[in-house]
Amino acid sequence: MTDRVTKLYHSCADCGTEVDPRRAKLGYHVCLTCGEGYAKEARMGWTIAPMHKSNYVLITNLEELKGINVKN
Repeated sequence: MTDRVTKLYHSCADCGTEVDPRRAKLGYHVCLTCGEGYAKEARMGWTIAPMHKSNYVLITNLEELKGINVKN
């Protein structure tokens, strides 16, 4: 059964290149190159904001960032 599942996702859903069967077994449907592109695109929407007298916070929603800045 496991070999059958890995063969279903033998090629990348975007570019069609071969996907490592171990990667397909983990549930990834894209190759490493295309996956890196998706990851870079997702990270473009992140920012790290320092909180007053506290830690740095990862912000992924622009509205949250606007709410943190009380002087604006």
